[in-house]
Amino acid sequence: MTDASMGIGNPEFTTEFLDGRKLRVGKWAAARESGKAPILFFNGIGTNIEVMAPLARSLNDRDFIMFDMPGIGDSPDPVVPYNAIMVAHMAKALLDKFEIERADCLGVSWGGAMAQQFAFQHGGRVNKLVLMASNAGMAMVPGNPAAILKMSDTRWIDDPAFLKKHFKVLFGGDNGGNSNHLSRAKQPSKLGYFYQLMSIAGWTSAAFLPFLKKETLILSGHDDQIVPRANGKLLKKLIPNSELIEIVDGGHLFMLSHLAETCGAISEFLDRGDGAKIAA
Repeated sequence: MTDASMGIGNPEFTTEFLDGRKLRVGKWAAARESGKAPILFFNGIGTNIEVMAPLARSLNDRDFIMFDMPGIGDSPDPVVPYNAIMVAHMAKALLDKFEIERADCLGVSWGGAMAQQFAFQHGGRVNKLVLMASNAGMAMVPGNPAAILKMSDTRWIDDPAFLKKHFKVLFGGDNGGNSNHLSRAKQPSKLGYFYQLMSIAGWTSAAFLPFLKKETLILSGHDDQIVPRANGKLLKKLIPNSELIEIVDGGHLFMLSHLAETCGAISEFLDRGDGAKIAA
C-alpha cells in the first residue's frame, strides 16, 4: 500500500512481506533515466529510512531503495529473532519484489556489516560495494568505551537534549548539523533495537572478505568514536579489490555532516568503468 507519491526527492513508501516479515520500504526514483544500476541501502542500527534520506536525494541519478528493519521506524516489531544471513535473504527478496537483477550495495555502520554479508551471500546480485563507518564485526578495532555505553541508550536517537549533551562522545568530529539530521529519527521499539543488536552478535566477515571479489569503496570518519578509522584500514587489507577514503573531521555520521564530500566520492566510484551500468 503506497502512502506517499513517487517523485524527485520524495520516496514511495510501501509495506512489503519479505522472507516472512512485514517491512516498510522506501524507494526513490532517479531524477532522470541514466541506465545506472539502482542502489540497495542498508541503514545503521536503530535508524529509520528518513534519517538517511539526504543520501538518496543527493545520489539522484539512480533509483535508491532501503527498508526499516523489524521494530525500527514504521516496520512492525519482530516476531522472532533474526541474524545477518536472514537479513541478506530479506534484501534478496526485496530485489526480487522490485524485479531488480543487480544493484550497487551501500551500508552504514551496522548496515555496512549487512552489506558485506549480502555481497558475499548473494554476490550475483551486486555490482559494487560501498561501506561507510563499517567494520568486520567481531574482528573490529573497538570504539571509545564511553561512546559505546552512550550508544546503548536509545535516547541518542530522538532526545535532542541527550544528543546535544553527549554528541562529542557519541559521534566525534564537528557537529555540522548532525542534530538536525537526527531530528528526522524515530525512536525504535526496545524489542526491535535489542533484536537488531543481537543479530550481529558473534558475527564477523574477516573469514570471507579475502574472497570477496567486488570492487569496494571504504569510507571512514577520521574522528569516528564508534567505529574508529583503524577499522577502515583493516577492511582495506581484507578486501582485495578495495580503496579507502578518510573523511577529515568526520565522526560516525560523516555521511550526513559531510554529505557533499561523501556523495561525491560515492558517485565517482560507482560511475567508474562499466560497472555503472545495469548488467544486460
